[in-house]
Amino acid sequence: KDTSDTGQVVVRKGIKVAYLSQQSYFNPELSIEECILQAENPILKTIATYEKSLQNMDDTLTYQQAHDAMDKDDAWDFETTYKQILYKLQLTDLSQITGTLSGGQKKRLSLAICLLENPDLLLLDEPTNHLDLEIIEWLENFLIEEKMSLFMVTHDRYFLERVCNEIIELDQGEIFRYNGNYSYFLEKRAERLAIEKATLEKAKNLYKRELEWVKRTPMARTTKSKSRIDAFEETQKRAINKRQDHQLQLEINMERLGSKIVELHNISKTFADKKLFVKFDYVFKTGDRIGIIGKNGSGKSTLLNIITNQLKPDSGKVVVGETVKFGFYTQKGIKVNQGQKVIDVIRKYGDYIPLTKGRSISAESLLERFLFSRKQQFDYVEKLSGGEQKRLYLCTVLIQNPNFLILDEPTNDLDIITLSILESFLLDFPGVLLVVSHDRFFMDKVIDHLFVIEVSGIQDFPGDYSDYKAYIDQQEKSSKIVEKPKNSTTKNISPKTALSYKEKEEYKQLEKELEALTEKKAKIEQAFVNASIPEDRLFEAGELLKNVNAEIDKKETRWLELSLLMDA
Repeated sequence: KDTSDTGQVVVRKGIKVAYLSQQSYFNPELSIEECILQAENPILKTIATYEKSLQNMDDTLTYQQAHDAMDKDDAWDFETTYKQILYKLQLTDLSQITGTLSGGQKKRLSLAICLLENPDLLLLDEPTNHLDLEIIEWLENFLIEEKMSLFMVTHDRYFLERVCNEIIELDQGEIFRYNGNYSYFLEKRAERLAIEKATLEKAKNLYKRELEWVKRTPMARTTKSKSRIDAFEETQKRAINKRQDHQLQLEINMERLGSKIVELHNISKTFADKKLFVKFDYVFKTGDRIGIIGKNGSGKSTLLNIITNQLKPDSGKVVVGETVKFGFYTQKGIKVNQGQKVIDVIRKYGDYIPLTKGRSISAESLLERFLFSRKQQFDYVEKLSGGEQKRLYLCTVLIQNPNFLILDEPTNDLDIITLSILESFLLDFPGVLLVVSHDRFFMDKVIDHLFVIEVSGIQDFPGDYSDYKAYIDQQEKSSKIVEKPKNSTTKNISPKTALSYKEKEEYKQLEKELEALTEKKAKIEQAFVNASIPEDRLFEAGELLKNVNAEIDKKETRWLELSLLMDA
């Protein structure tokens, strides 16, 4: 644990705090149950004793004592929660030794231990890493419903959107607080930066005028001029405080794809008597942007390895076109060689790297675009953080100019800024893109259809993850509809399929109002950029921009309601 240089951390007496770290460490000789029972939670031990007594009902005395202990500790309700958490986190075999668990299983066990402590304050460091989508969505709902305080670090933007009601941003050594979810944070951060830019421009202009005054003023200063010099120094600080926003620019060259890319013909694969997929066919086309989803262990990475010929299917064949050049970002990450420096990793591919439009870039400059400073380029790779190593690994994959890019969980340990710029690059990537990711926000932005790996096989779904989730929800909803009895007297009511005259007029008016509001918003934002707003009216302008945005949101919602009725 780290300590602060100054200040103090005060923890209320009796408060229970649970912490989920990014890395999970367990005694490899202990079982799952033994690891859970190591937690300081007496109710868990009572439940475990009761569960064991059920396995030997002949010992009535032991059973009765365990039953009485459950009553005494009021453990019956907690037992239900206990079983639900273990079931949802797919930890059903409590006798399994932790030394045999995968990284994802260990993460789920760590999460289970934290949740079972029923803490007052839950600290989570990247809680969604290595979890499949089904578990992430369950965890979201669990945390929304539970009455506990959460403090977490995560790059999962949908998770932030649904679970958080306050966001703290660390920027340029300062802390900014936003009382809202991720959408609110994005909106308010944009407003803050616009105001900050306008203030900076005004500070620069004032700095120039004050600098001229200082140069003209004689050495003998009056009290009044001394105060003005102090004000000048403060202005100077603001004027030179340029933002250090890094822009990861990805414009690597790409070899052209031929007419034949990759063809999968009746491929099947079984592991340990478990059928992953059977007779799957697909012919990849230019511009394909495919996401792969499925539970952990369903065969997502296996499919990628078969496509790249690193693994042979049990039956069927994979045909790869002559012009295809794979770029494969795997979960294993970069191979760290002892004593290897960051710059050496890139120079292995050449001192100069080809870019688009016939240009080239030095290895040093390329690393700077991947947010590695000249000083950091001479650090040893093993000293980099997990996120920095992933960023370096991503760089090595992209600089090889692939035209068939495969990304297996690329978002783990990447910060949101790097993620958003990677998304922008992928949107412009002209080759074939194949992505495995639990990051729903990332998937929705960069892919347009899905391979859904299920027990029944691989389903090719035409849409992004949100489309698929809406489809599944609708299917579940439809399956729960009870057929109306034949003798029901309820009248059939046909859905509304057309707008009334009044609604049509409202629809037209909304379009005009939205156009006017959009123009008004653009003018205010441009005024911020041009620094044409007087300094004493910056706050007022910021509030006006806020109100305009709110009005646009309100009217867009109503416009959408009416347009859906019109299309019905």
